[in-house]
Amino acid sequence: MESQICPGNDPDFGLIETFGYVPGQGVARLGLHLARLERSARVFGIACPMAAVRDLIADLSGDRPLRCRLTLARDGALDLRTGPMPPRVDRWRFAIATDRLDAGDRFLRHKTTRRALYDRIRAGLPSGLDEMVFLNHRGELCEGTISTVAITTADGARLTPPLSSGCLPGVCRQSLLDAGQLQEAVLTLGDLACAREIQLMNALRGVIKATWVRQDVRQD
Repeated sequence: MESQICPGNDPDFGLIETFGYVPGQGVARLGLHLARLERSARVFGIACPMAAVRDLIADLSGDRPLRCRLTLARDGALDLRTGPMPPRVDRWRFAIATDRLDAGDRFLRHKTTRRALYDRIRAGLPSGLDEMVFLNHRGELCEGTISTVAITTADGARLTPPLSSGCLPGVCRQSLLDAGQLQEAVLTLGDLACAREIQLMNALRGVIKATWVRQDVRQD
């Protein structure tokens, strides 16, 4: 079991779950979302009223798909906000961010409001790009600002970076790991360059084929 992490003195610190609601279908992979929320709450010492969480989600309704953002504050307060579901796209274009992640940062393994770097990079996306993907200080692939990375190798293996590289345990990623459709492996830019296909994914948008827009990237 992961030892507890102190979230510091930030009074606005909280946990986040982002997911889609589809009329007649509800929330996909709900069990994984709830398990991740409960696990992170335990690590940060936050009371997690699971019955209230389930009630909020059960009250979702409407005749259109919704983007849902659930937050759990450090005092146990819940907030669920909804908006239009983002339109589906066939492909994303991404580049490699110059900022590096610290693979030893335990906050990276939890979806929290501590997102200043991700929000800054996302706000500054160059024209024509949909995502930026991070490396860690060892030059290993980590994750995107709002996505998990996976590749299909030349021999057909589907691989995704392990949490030890500095990744959030994404819900879409976890569902594919549980189904045996993904395997964890340390990945580098060399693996990205040789990939037969690249995918970016998250719980809201699912799996999206991706094109790497290559730029000069430090290898140190």
